[in-house]
Amino acid sequence: MRKKTIGIIGGMGPLAAADLFEKIILHTRASCDQDHLRVLIDSNTNIPDRTAAILSGGANPVPELTASARGLERQGAEVLIMPCNTAHCFYDAVQASVSIPLLHMLRLTARALRERGVETAGLLATDGTVQTGIYPRCFEGTGIRLLTPDGPGQRAVMDMIYRGVKAGRTDYDASAVRRTMEDLLRQGAETLILGCTEMPLAVRRYGLDFPVTDPTLELALGAIRFAGGETM
Repeated sequence: MRKKTIGIIGGMGPLAAADLFEKIILHTRASCDQDHLRVLIDSNTNIPDRTAAILSGGANPVPELTASARGLERQGAEVLIMPCNTAHCFYDAVQASVSIPLLHMLRLTARALRERGVETAGLLATDGTVQTGIYPRCFEGTGIRLLTPDGPGQRAVMDMIYRGVKAGRTDYDASAVRRTMEDLLRQGAETLILGCTEMPLAVRRYGLDFPVTDPTLELALGAIRFAGGETM
């Protein structure tokens, strides 16, 4: 079967797109270059902040999101993926702008957790993702209960995302987020969903060794399979 070309709508932030691309490579079964999938990346850093758009009337990200989607389609992409949880609040508009499929990272994550038999999960995400309720909507019918941090815990998560990862800091003190993760596990979470694409980078960079589920990885695996590759 001919393999499809994957297009990544990136730049939200740039490291998150790089993380997704690396996961596609690392999780594709390949014995040579030609066994890998063709991947086009638009690291469009002009896309306005999604959380600011949702919560405080910031610039609308849809024009830049759709421009990236259409550009990737013109360049030959046959399936699109978008490594930003909060951007999935604008999924319908982006999908409507192109004639090729846009995979849905949150739905892929819900399906993976249901298949693993998870009953309770903690959600670590931006204020925009949490307050829109997009994760609970995507998890409807799965039987999975979602827990979110309390006020101080949510502020700690946001601080680590913006003042830690996005700011490029390697010396960030993540102790407050560590306590938040421990609290969610004490409440019964079997796994912690890294519901911002900076979170997988954060847990590695700041040594947050907890049972986690990585939506970026689920998106990479879904894209590999959709494009006709084999997963490791």
